[in-house]
Amino acid sequence: MSETLVAISDLSVRFEQDGQTIDAVRNVSFNIPRGKTLALVGESGSGKSVTALSMLRLLPYPRASHPGGKIEYLGEDLLQADEPRLRQIRGDRIGVIFQEPMTSLNPLHTLEKQIGETLLLHKGLSGMQARQRILELLTLVGLPNPASRLGSYPHELSGGQRQRVMIAMALANEPELLIADEPTTALDVTIQEQILELLARLQQQLGMAILLITHDLNIVRRHAHQVCVMYQGEIVEQASTPALFAEPQHAYTRRLLDAEPSGVPAEPPATPEDIVATDNLRIWFAIKKGLFKRASEHIKAVDGVSLRLPRGQTLGVVGESGSGKTTLGLAILRLIRSEGDIRFEGQTISDLPQKHIKPLRRQLQVVFQDPYGSLSPRMPVSDIISEGLEIHGIGDSPAAREQLIIDVLQEVGLDPSSRHRYPHEFSGGQRQRIAIARALVLKPKLIILDEPTSALDRTVQKQIVDLLRELQRRHRLSYIFISHDLAVVRALSHQLLVMQQGRVVEQGAAAQIFEAPAQDYTRQLLKAAFR
Repeated sequence: MSETLVAISDLSVRFEQDGQTIDAVRNVSFNIPRGKTLALVGESGSGKSVTALSMLRLLPYPRASHPGGKIEYLGEDLLQADEPRLRQIRGDRIGVIFQEPMTSLNPLHTLEKQIGETLLLHKGLSGMQARQRILELLTLVGLPNPASRLGSYPHELSGGQRQRVMIAMALANEPELLIADEPTTALDVTIQEQILELLARLQQQLGMAILLITHDLNIVRRHAHQVCVMYQGEIVEQASTPALFAEPQHAYTRRLLDAEPSGVPAEPPATPEDIVATDNLRIWFAIKKGLFKRASEHIKAVDGVSLRLPRGQTLGVVGESGSGKTTLGLAILRLIRSEGDIRFEGQTISDLPQKHIKPLRRQLQVVFQDPYGSLSPRMPVSDIISEGLEIHGIGDSPAAREQLIIDVLQEVGLDPSSRHRYPHEFSGGQRQRIAIARALVLKPKLIILDEPTSALDRTVQKQIVDLLRELQRRHRLSYIFISHDLAVVRALSHQLLVMQQGRVVEQGAAAQIFEAPAQDYTRQLLKAAFR
């Protein structure tokens, strides 16, 4: 039996759009051995996902084409296979875990129906046979209480649980090859480690090969046997994992390895007063049951959180999904109802009516995790940034507002001439810079950054971290930085707050906690992030 499961030779991928020709992948060649993990790494736009999707012919044909090359699965060229043959292979012999399970899972179907669909299509299983197999799969991937989850919909699960469901679907028919496209990008470090250890364990049990697509080289170092580095549609380096990390040959590979967010937080101002503080902040969501819908119990999303953030400093808020990080940020912004005291610049804002909150919105800004979702796709960048200026009456005239937009785009490192373009015409890192510019143009005193770098490449993350540090130094900004990426948090934060199940388990000076964490839970997070 051949040791090579899939052999890709001289593969090229071309896109035709609006009369333009884009060669997204050029003359790519590599082999995927049986039972081994091959990592395909590189920045966004390097051609990683396009190469992987070509293996199952999932690109938007006829706009996409393959001017050359072969993709041989056990000697059979999949580029020449007809559609019925491809349907036999997809989801059966080759499974796929996509990057964002919330957009890959059908929001209208239960977990049982979605996993059962692939079992019915490829194995002819239905009824109790299918249910038994689905329970086996959900147990295999470590979903808690799988029997009670069969009727759940994707939105009722956490990010880590949705990713486990995607893995269960991909493994339903015990494929020979699993394509894992950024399977842990937006997950907490502890959940990341659980998912990757799960894949390694399943690989041993099932003997399957894994094509791991990622931009996180820490994951590659721990879980891949071979590495291919892609840059602008070409493979610039191939090597075993130990050899590549010990002696990278290509300049681009060395740049990727050096892209870990680094440096120390900006020097804080000498003024010690608090910009924001909370005392015993609580956000409880009632679970109503019974005929009269009485609150029988509560989900304690935030349970008695007290914090202080001095002006000009960054408070890093870390913890797993569901720990209450984002809910805490929304409460401070007065976007959800809460109990307890919230003070901004010494003024209690927790009991202010909404009409008195509106003037404060200029001082309290937010940058969300997904700029593609938070930026209107129907508005050009200039309109997106000017919206806040118009609402708060900033700028004496349209020309004055236009100049403010030009200035802030230059400040975040974007070409002002691009302000008439739409969000989809920018890269992920550029979109996040637009989101930062939208907040910054109002000259706020506090910006809450909710996972602003989680979906970005390491090189782009480093650029955004450097930008945020420089903006803080220049404008004396205060940040609340919510993230599961502890390397980024360490590079930016003066103070650290660790949350678990709605409560604070540890808080204090960030440098001290990173050096000598006092709580087991904090040590667990750090071990998962920096092992």
